[in-house]
Amino acid sequence: MPNFQYNTSFLGFFNPALFAIAGYLAIMLIKTFSSTVFGVDAITITIEVNVMQGQGYIIVGLPDSAVKESIQRMESAIKTNGYMMPRTKLVVNLSPADMRKSGSAFDLAITMGTLAASGQLLDTEKLGEYVIMGELNLDGGIQPVKGVLPVAIQAKKEGFKGLIVPRQNAREAALVNGLQIYGIGHLNELIRFFVYNEEPELTKVNAREEFLDMQSDFEFDFHDVKGQSNIKRALEIAAAGSHNAILIGPPGAGKTMLARRLPSILPPLSLMEALETTKIHSVAGKLPENATLVSRRPFRAPHHTISSTALVGGGSIPQPGEISLAHHGVLFLDELPEFKRAALEVMRQPMEERKVTISRAKIAIDFPASFMLIASMNPCPCGYYNHPSKECSCPTGTIQKYLNKISGPLLDRIDLHVEVTPVGYGELSSPQKQEKSATIRERVLAARAIQTDRYKEEPGIYANAQIGSRQLREVCVINQAGHNLLKAVMDRLNLSARAYDRILKVSRTIADLASSEDIKVEHLAEAIQYRNLDKQGWAG
Repeated sequence: MPNFQYNTSFLGFFNPALFAIAGYLAIMLIKTFSSTVFGVDAITITIEVNVMQGQGYIIVGLPDSAVKESIQRMESAIKTNGYMMPRTKLVVNLSPADMRKSGSAFDLAITMGTLAASGQLLDTEKLGEYVIMGELNLDGGIQPVKGVLPVAIQAKKEGFKGLIVPRQNAREAALVNGLQIYGIGHLNELIRFFVYNEEPELTKVNAREEFLDMQSDFEFDFHDVKGQSNIKRALEIAAAGSHNAILIGPPGAGKTMLARRLPSILPPLSLMEALETTKIHSVAGKLPENATLVSRRPFRAPHHTISSTALVGGGSIPQPGEISLAHHGVLFLDELPEFKRAALEVMRQPMEERKVTISRAKIAIDFPASFMLIASMNPCPCGYYNHPSKECSCPTGTIQKYLNKISGPLLDRIDLHVEVTPVGYGELSSPQKQEKSATIRERVLAARAIQTDRYKEEPGIYANAQIGSRQLREVCVINQAGHNLLKAVMDRLNLSARAYDRILKVSRTIADLASSEDIKVEHLAEAIQYRNLDKQGWAG
């Protein structure tokens, strides 16, 4: 219902009759401030509202349809709550004018500028101290918007006093200290703030406390997994060195179950990593209402029907894809050969560079994409090749054709190829207690601590999987026995140079888990056994 009680008191110092006469004569320019997001960073938008002689309402500054439609939403909200739209010409300019604007987040700032420019808000200087964001309902209600966290960071950087956002986004924005954050639910709350100084409740969040409380809260634990000790070991190595891995096995062997437990043994997010991850999820609109920081490493598991754009990012207005949403976490691709080949191939460069660049005619945007790829697949179309008790029914040549759906260059970028076998009844029914994720995580953290110290002078490198050719020569030194073993394996399996590098990186991680300064022959041998798909005769 319209707030007529409030509007009656408001009319005590504002005469609509005088406004109706003066509306044709007065020329008033008002500036308010909002923000838009490009990539994972925000850009402040100056909204200039001018009420002048003439007729018609217009928005300029490269607005899309959603921005243009804000005029209708604003008009309804203003009239529903007992205020007046200008009866003269209204021009709204979104500056910088050569940058395309999209979305409905400008509604609230345009509305406040319109009320001020038409003389219905007297204290217009205060408007310039705040960045205002929010989508309007027709009755004046406020809907949540995307990308509030990068907007808050940019507002603080530019020296604004505060940020006014929908109530559902307030806790997210309050992660930024030194900025007044007001969450509002209705247009009238904002008008009361600028007219009567009725200040809404400030939103405050103890981000560090909430962040620490939720870091060890996992739904899945390796304690629940019976048997599969070799797979657990492989995933421990993957977690310790941030290596990519693929699990190959028949249906029901536990590939997906094991992969879903990987985040429980990964090192906890640092506060800076959490902030980067939260920014990406905020821009993509993936944060729940009233959320603060993303406190656990992301685990993204897109369906195999996903498009290339949805996987790596893009669109007419570039948005982050699944590989960016998995930043600092895990991207799990279940049934890898079922994904479109084109979608998988576009991941190759981001996997190496740990970022993806989306280029358009007038802009190129970088999205971070430092993720662990964990994939799973059946060994053949029927799923039972190499099964201990069931016979494969695939015709001759079908298995190799099935494996060829995954390109060699992509497989080269996967460090660990792990064969998963079914668990027998004896292991399933065994009362023996299994190792908890917390115990495995302690070993992973110890190995990561060694790597952190090793790469402290190397910006952007935190784990063995991230090192380049120069660091590889420095930290992956092997003795003559190791050279002889690796040469024999390279010749027998016809491995690529990239596979050679992967074996060395994995062996370095295995040595770190053993707290060994040197890479020993047994470390190399274990790393080599995780190249199952390179073995001749594996696929018949």
